[in-house]
Amino acid sequence: MTPNQRIWAQSRNRLAAAVAELGYPEEFADLLAKQLRSPKAIDRMAAYLDHAHPATMELIVDEMLAICAEIDAWRGKKESQEAQAGYTSWLNSDERDL
Repeated sequence: MTPNQRIWAQSRNRLAAAVAELGYPEEFADLLAKQLRSPKAIDRMAAYLDHAHPATMELIVDEMLAICAEIDAWRGKKESQEAQAGYTSWLNSDERDL
């Protein structure tokens, strides 16, 4: 097992334990992990479950969707910043004057 695979497995196992502690099936943790798509997001979800102890699956799914939305917004912001930096660089370059 590679170090990256080990990180993913540890995060997934932590999430599975948190889900099981709340009385939900391990398959639910697998679905959450697939949607979250990164060990950091999976760890964030597990921490939420450990601290908030949500009463329903709907609350868990709502938090998973919120985490996914925040990550997507962050990615969009970074893409926009990179595009803006490229545009600013072009504006300040000698190429623009050609």
